[in-house]
Amino acid sequence: MKKHQFLEECLDYQFKDENLIIEALTHKSYKKPYNNERLEFLGDAVLNLIVGEYLFQKFPTSDEGELSKIRASLVNESGFTKLANSIDLGNYLFISNAEERNQGRLKASLLSDAFEAVMGAIYIEAGLDILKKIILKLLDKNYEEISLEVLFSDYKTALQEVTQAQFGTIPVYKLDNSYGPDHKKEFEVSIWINEEYFAKALAKSKKLAQQGAAEKALEKLKGLS
Repeated sequence: MKKHQFLEECLDYQFKDENLIIEALTHKSYKKPYNNERLEFLGDAVLNLIVGEYLFQKFPTSDEGELSKIRASLVNESGFTKLANSIDLGNYLFISNAEERNQGRLKASLLSDAFEAVMGAIYIEAGLDILKKIILKLLDKNYEEISLEVLFSDYKTALQEVTQAQFGTIPVYKLDNSYGPDHKKEFEVSIWINEEYFAKALAKSKKLAQQGAAEKALEKLKGLS
């Protein structure tokens, strides 16, 4: 069985040119006549285009500044490493023994670069439309919600860290109510810590309501400290 077969299954894409995927997975430390740096360069450019178009269509009322901020939070080393880990990309890399000893398969820089390279390889072989389907599927799988509020204000994570440190527990979110017609619904969510009510918020989605409630709970906890 070829090493990258499970990777292809995760991507739901099978390479016709095996040399192309091998090149995309080969780090320069592996000391072959080829490596993935050129494909990484191409993948970076194409990913910027795909994510940019996706955000342009998803947020028709957002201005250029907001779109740029959201894209920057997705199209970067951290964002690509997150996507790379979701397909276990580190398992398939060709790296040197030295990189192996230095936990190279877990390094964000290697994973991010290899992800760009693999996407660049798919673009060369299959074109933009096929690659777009793969990328959007990965984004949907790895992000509960893509928005300026959620990507830049992850109050839920911050609150969980605080409650674990202070109370040895995590907050519980309860959906208290929903209002309005289906096309314009609002959700009311409350937060409970150690079975004690702390805060609530109303928003156009459950996830945003949770973020809003978490932000209020954090403010309340700061006031108590």
